Amino acid sequence: MTAKVVGPTAAGVEAAGRVLASGGLVAFPTETVYGLGANALDEAAVRRIFAVKERPLSDPLIVHVAAPDDAKPLVDLGEGTPAAAAFAALAEAFWPGPLTLVCPARPHLPKCLSAGTGTVGVRC
Repeated sequence: MTAKVVGPTAAGVEAAGRVLASGGLVAFPTETVYGLGANALDEAAVRRIFAVKERPLSDPLIVHVAAPDDAKPLVDLGEGTPAAAAFAALAEAFWPGPLTLVCPARPHLPKCLSAGTGTVGVRC
């Protein structure tokens, strides 16, 4: 495995994106800690996070998104529901920031991501 440090530039973000698209892992800073990330839709990559961190599969991961709209394909809130309205209001008020919203997960997400709970935590 080869590690490469990239800066917070367009080229660095593109390089990290290529790593994620190929099933690799990236480390990144958040408001509170450093995270280890993978493509949340790639089950093998998600399982690699658990393996590298020696994290039990019973401890779900948070999905970080670049923008609130990027969370919509991950969560199952329904159109025009009170849950969707609450999600939108909370995201608008607190994102980007250290607020994780836990919502029903869409069925296409890897089950290991949510530890089989049927929910997914998302943060922007």
